[in-house]
Amino acid sequence: MATALKPVSMRDTVSAEEWGLRVDLAAAYRLVALYGWDDLIFTHLSARVPGPEHHFLINPYSMMFEEITASSLVKIDVEGNKVGDNPAPVNRAGFVIHSAIHAAREDAVAVLHLHTPHGQAVSAMAEGLLPHTQTAMIAGHDVAYHDFEGIATELDERERLVADLGTRHSMILRNHGTLAVGASVAQAFLRMYFLERACEAQILMLSAGRANLNDPNQGVAEKVEQQSTGAGMAMLAQQLAWPALLRKLDRIDPGFRD
Repeated sequence: MATALKPVSMRDTVSAEEWGLRVDLAAAYRLVALYGWDDLIFTHLSARVPGPEHHFLINPYSMMFEEITASSLVKIDVEGNKVGDNPAPVNRAGFVIHSAIHAAREDAVAVLHLHTPHGQAVSAMAEGLLPHTQTAMIAGHDVAYHDFEGIATELDERERLVADLGTRHSMILRNHGTLAVGASVAQAFLRMYFLERACEAQILMLSAGRANLNDPNQGVAEKVEQQSTGAGMAMLAQQLAWPALLRKLDRIDPGFRD
């Protein structure tokens, strides 16, 4: 029976800031697996390491998400070169998408990209995300769209990804999946949570047929936008939701911290 090799701990070989980021990103991988959002080994989450080099961390392209640990994450630069001694391969599409956003957006410390069935289903709908649930209103005002160009292995797609994302923090990649960015792993994860929940609810509600949906009253979506932006949402992610999620993981398996 094949077993995943436990990597040598990197805790004493990186800065305290990088180690904290590694723990948070490993936690995000475990949470994606826990919520059933993973796609074997084929999606990717990343986080930019503090410092001027624009190095970032991404998953080894050989491990299931429930196996990811802080030490197993691979550090690469914006050209896709590995930094340090790590034999694990890196997903080419993961490098293209994540390097583009990390390089262009200083506020994009974390970038999460998924291929869930619900996210893909909404990405294939002409109308995109509908504003018919509270969760969709929280997420929808900050969602950009990017047309599908095939599996993201071509470097020239990076310019179009960045242009389409603009200053927004979430994206629906048409016929492909979802993406969220944040100034921390916590903020990016909460944005992704709202976006994925909104997509799931949309697929369920459309089972009643588009004509049977209750349209929200005029002005309600704009009110929810005002209520769900700014420092309050950052605090909700960083100080309330994320610590609770880490406690949840610690109860299940604290091995992500290794």
